[in-house]
Amino acid sequence: MAGARDTGARRARFAPYGLLSPGVLWLVLFFLVPVLTLARASLSDRPNRFLPSELDFSWNFSNFGDALSQYSEQFIRSFVYAGIATALCIAIGYPLAYVIAFRGGRYKNLLLGLVVIPFFTTYLIRTIAWKTILGDEGEVVSVLRSLGILGATQGLLATPGAVIGGLTYNFLPFMVLPIYVSLEKIDRNLVAAAQDLYSTPARAFWKVVLPLSLPGVFAGSLLTFIPASGDFINAQFLGSPKTAMIGNVVQNQFLVQLDYPTAAALSITLMVIITFFVLLYAKFLGTEELTG
Repeated sequence: MAGARDTGARRARFAPYGLLSPGVLWLVLFFLVPVLTLARASLSDRPNRFLPSELDFSWNFSNFGDALSQYSEQFIRSFVYAGIATALCIAIGYPLAYVIAFRGGRYKNLLLGLVVIPFFTTYLIRTIAWKTILGDEGEVVSVLRSLGILGATQGLLATPGAVIGGLTYNFLPFMVLPIYVSLEKIDRNLVAAAQDLYSTPARAFWKVVLPLSLPGVFAGSLLTFIPASGDFINAQFLGSPKTAMIGNVVQNQFLVQLDYPTAAALSITLMVIITFFVLLYAKFLGTEELTG
């Protein structure tokens, strides 16, 4: 009996590790190993430009300095575009999520379905569709020209506004859904209690609803800002060389120039900068208190 109990206790002690092992193995194989491979490439030299896959690992940290000095403009542009798109997603997505959560009623599932419907079409096709919508012969440009907002020769494509608009549209669902989940979890009795204490609806929102929904805003901001910073599809189809983002540079270095060390250094630098921004944002927003 004692041996059986010891065996059972041992199994119970190792059960959590067994449950975690598939996820840990997945992360090691498809995250840690690629990142380490990328880091090794970023510290290597390309001795033969005609054989780009042959890299000489030499602890060449100058790749990072060259990457920052040559492409600092694209880095800054990427973060500016991603930041503006994230702010626009919050401005558009929060009211939408609020209406669905608090006023959706029996139509909640329908409204949520409309939010995720764009995912039924591939990211590339959605972006190309925006290229058609914003084209010089499209209805949007025609209406803006008729209203005098755009000149006779002005257009929307190949502008920063088109790239930011594409980013905002493509990543808006990633903002709406986390905010909706946070709003849906709020106990409606708290809002009613605030109103019973002579709080106006606006004051009840600022004092009760908004603070409790900040975890959703934080999650949505990360889900929007991080992929938008490294995006290259919108800049490629809706922008111009003057609106190129760092993702376009990485794609060009990897697939066209075949300069793997520079491309890897750019990728590692982008990951480090994004991680710094995320930690800074988390510290500023106080997520330890929000998630505690």
